[in-house]
Amino acid sequence: MNTQEGKAAKAREERMDFSSALRCASVQLAELLQCEPGAVSSMKATEDGWCADVEVVELERVPDTMSVMASYRVSLDADGCLTAYERTRRYARGQIDRR
Repeated sequence: MNTQEGKAAKAREERMDFSSALRCASVQLAELLQCEPGAVSSMKATEDGWCADVEVVELERVPDTMSVMASYRVSLDADGCLTAYERTRRYARGQIDRR
């Protein structure tokens, strides 16, 4: 086994479990942005840790359908610490993608 393969195997062994990473992504982003967490819409393991798309409520409105939601791409290291984030989409709650 070469050095790269050895590092990748060790990272997989030390990586936190899926459900813990999911919670970490949601909680840390909500704390950072001071927004209500919505849901994690995608999650995948990467070489360095985890990548997730987290939905948050950016602006609370009445009625709920007028609230502004946002989707953020979040990167976590193998320990579950947030290393990067970016907003990828902003939309009204209840808006459906047309694809």
